[in-house]
Amino acid sequence: MDAQLTGTYLNEPPRTQMLNRLWEFQRAKQYISDADIITLARDYQISEIEIEGIVSFYHFFHRKPAGKYTIYLNNSMTSHLKGFNRILEAFERETAAKAGSTDPTGTFGLFLTPCIGLSDQEPAALINFYPFTNLNTLKIRDIITQLRKGVPVEELYDMPKENIHYTTEDKPGIFFSDFKSGSAISKLVALQQNGVINLLKETKLSGRGGAFYPTWMKWQAAADENSTQKVVVCNADEGEPGTFKDRALLHKVPETVIEGMIVCAYAVGAGFGLIYLRAEYTWLLNRIEKALQRYRDKGLLGKSCGGITNFNFDIRVQLGAGSYVCGEETALLESAEGKRGEPRTRWFYPVQKGYLNLPTVVNNVETFSAVSRIIEFGTDHFRSYGIEKSPGTKIISVSGDCKYPGIYEIEWGMTLGELLDKCGAEDPYYIQESGPSGTVLTVDELDVPFAMFAEFFSQHIRCGGALTIFNKNRDILEILLNYADFYKKESCGICTPCRAGNYFIERKLGRLKNRLANKDDIEELKQWSIIMRHTSRCGLGKTATNSLINTLDKFGDYFDGIIEQDKSALNVGFDMEAAIRDYEEFKN
Repeated sequence: MDAQLTGTYLNEPPRTQMLNRLWEFQRAKQYISDADIITLARDYQISEIEIEGIVSFYHFFHRKPAGKYTIYLNNSMTSHLKGFNRILEAFERETAAKAGSTDPTGTFGLFLTPCIGLSDQEPAALINFYPFTNLNTLKIRDIITQLRKGVPVEELYDMPKENIHYTTEDKPGIFFSDFKSGSAISKLVALQQNGVINLLKETKLSGRGGAFYPTWMKWQAAADENSTQKVVVCNADEGEPGTFKDRALLHKVPETVIEGMIVCAYAVGAGFGLIYLRAEYTWLLNRIEKALQRYRDKGLLGKSCGGITNFNFDIRVQLGAGSYVCGEETALLESAEGKRGEPRTRWFYPVQKGYLNLPTVVNNVETFSAVSRIIEFGTDHFRSYGIEKSPGTKIISVSGDCKYPGIYEIEWGMTLGELLDKCGAEDPYYIQESGPSGTVLTVDELDVPFAMFAEFFSQHIRCGGALTIFNKNRDILEILLNYADFYKKESCGICTPCRAGNYFIERKLGRLKNRLANKDDIEELKQWSIIMRHTSRCGLGKTATNSLINTLDKFGDYFDGIIEQDKSALNVGFDMEAAIRDYEEFKN
């Protein structure tokens, strides 16, 4: 797919509107019909089978009616901690819809989905993509009653709380302080393009999505590309269970994200920007669009941004459709181009051939926000936070078994124990860092600091953005099974190690849960993890077993205690009470 150029703006090919067209069809009648498939195939001159493949790839596109009110209930592990089963029963009872289907009248559709970015306010759900938080059975009954009476969803939904906590008591944080539009843009001419990149090099800003690749190196590589058109993409598709930091930034200070993209465009010579927003954050779309329009109205976006001659740059928002793998940058680019969001084979980096084969910088929400603050405040202010090789602050989403879940802006160098004290952790035992693809921490690591790179300490925690706390009463196998189910369903299926490996991992964990496993099963879990890590095509498969391997290493005694050595005892793990529960519940 080649891009057509009109002046300094990118005239995107029609197919880049594929997801938008599908959303239009779905919103019109709550599903995508056969006629819609035929229409799109004709309009884009591609086969109906290819359109079917695109539709089936994304969770939020339905081929059958999904109800006038489509409910997505979060089934991540954090939701289970807060009473998921009770909430699911309440929704099924009040709507007469079973999970995964619509009620007989077609009024309500009830579906389960992984993390919706509200882990600090669980149990939570989306109804027609409006958020409902801190749910209980009485609240659900009232919501459904009001909807049956015809009260619009937009009059009922809960505006999520910001829940922002600072851990830099002696000085204000960096990210969430008031921001005046144009603060960074006004300094660009004095800095010049090389000056911007050198400033980022001086502050040692690294990407805040988890890989921590030096931002200045990525931007320099894009700037060095010889192309008449370049692109800046903001990855706002945070889908790692337990992560919701981007939600807070886009809700409270979207201007810092927009301005960070403008700074990037100036530094690398780009004329077009794209914010890829996860569908779970549809309720933030209008807020972002209004912020973009304010920038255009002030002359900060569009022709001659900020009054800078020959600097023409604009941004549009692309709404995703529900796919965890689209958080991988090349999968995101494929999705934005109107295709299945499958990771690309790494013949080229995005800075060489990215969106529409043009040199493209892809950074996440927090990174762009940090850029605005660095330009606004200067390097000395930024480096006054943190430690030598890890300057600045980091935003971490904290949830689970703690008194004060929410967003924590911490200084690099803070220890795990200090953060657990700040959030009121309740008997922490199993601590998941950076979501299921991250590492598992224990109370033996309370003195380990958060840092991007090792300095004077032997261990450090490179936290991408989430900390989920589990106490001693939580079943470790239930946690691992929840993660395994997540990865099995979220795998794009393009490569065998990930497609088959995640299925195998879940089955083996099921054997452990039923007390039918032995030491050979543990070894096979480890072997499959190694295979997936070294042979999977993208980061999903490579990191899907991180938590499992960490848990096997750090909680060896736990697994030793549940391995069944007597192969003749095939009934071990059979739960008679669970087996007859449904019968006992419904026999009357």
